[in-house]
Amino acid sequence: MDIAFVIDPIESLRAYKDSTVAMMREAAARGHGVHAIHHDTLEWRGAAGVGAPSLALELLADDAHWWRERGTADGPLTRFDALLMRKDPPFDMEYVYATHLLELAEAAGVRVLNRPRSLRDFNEKLAIARFARFTAPTLVTSNEASLRAFLAEHGDMVVKPLDGMGGASVFRLHTRDPNVGVILETITHFGRRTVMAQRYLPEIAQGDKRILVIDGVAAPFALARIPKAGESRGNLAAGGRGVAQPLTARDREIAEGVGPALRAAGLTIVGLDVIGEHLTEVNVTSPTCMREILDQTGFSVAAMVLDALERPAA
Repeated sequence: MDIAFVIDPIESLRAYKDSTVAMMREAAARGHGVHAIHHDTLEWRGAAGVGAPSLALELLADDAHWWRERGTADGPLTRFDALLMRKDPPFDMEYVYATHLLELAEAAGVRVLNRPRSLRDFNEKLAIARFARFTAPTLVTSNEASLRAFLAEHGDMVVKPLDGMGGASVFRLHTRDPNVGVILETITHFGRRTVMAQRYLPEIAQGDKRILVIDGVAAPFALARIPKAGESRGNLAAGGRGVAQPLTARDREIAEGVGPALRAAGLTIVGLDVIGEHLTEVNVTSPTCMREILDQTGFSVAAMVLDALERPAA
């Protein structure tokens, strides 16, 4: 197969930790052609459909110099057997426009993972509402009075924007925090921006677990992202430490409970975030942690992705 990856600038990828590179290497090891497309170069070309220039890659073992150019090409996306959307957030309007273009390519016969429409429909924070039986107490609102009432009820909460990533702009608030007002005003833009509040889960001290679900099936290991001292965020981008560990019975229950719905929606590569007993996020844009799990356990989640790609499309 010829497999294209829609990515941020290739120079920004770090092979020692990037899941996209892990999938590229697995594809190349199986004899598939690997190509890179910069998301900014997607174009609708009228009757010719959606196209873009692409870079053919040779994948190398050296993490410092992990790719070599094998040539360039341009033309419709139908020249590829599969296309993986791996652009990182922010999930802004440019991202949305890219999903519209990819949906046109999908209609022309291109197999696109994850499904473009589902990338739009599954907000990574709000998607937990589809699986409310697995979640902690949660409120989604732009109303400061509602947020204050939620905080008064639970005494300790986390509040975050619906479009963030990597732990950015995530606040932990206590009822006696003197900055509650200014934080809520700032994060809601004085009531003009909808945010999510969740009861604080002290189990974060044992890690914010990333469970990778591939074509509806969970990998057997999660990556527990343990906050650094003085932090309440486990995100690796916020300084968290990743520790791979086998799934617990509750982890498997959550993954098995949501996996069929994800697969039905065409969400082949998904990262569930679980703190303690609760599902906190459903990451669908460019979930990561494959490399850390491989390095610590020897298990290749990237191989699960390629197995799914090599199966006939549902």
